[in-house]
Amino acid sequence: MAQRIEMQICLGSSCFSRGNKDVVMFIREYLSKNHLDDKVIFKGARCMGHCSNGPNLNINGVIIEDVALLKIESILEKEFARLI
Repeated sequence: MAQRIEMQICLGSSCFSRGNKDVVMFIREYLSKNHLDDKVIFKGARCMGHCSNGPNLNINGVIIEDVALLKIESILEKEFARLI
């Protein structure tokens, strides 16, 4: 079996207040729509320490900052292009 991708989204108060609730919902729908549920471990995380640059997303140890709803689809497409 191929190695699974680990993805965490910051659910700290700063990131959450900047719209991470909508981003979380979008990511869940994206993973399901593209049949990636079994290839990606997606979970929430406590503060990542980059509050002023949030919302933050960690994909396999790489932190992506300023993850807004308008940007998330292109971020996911870039990260998961080889899996789709």
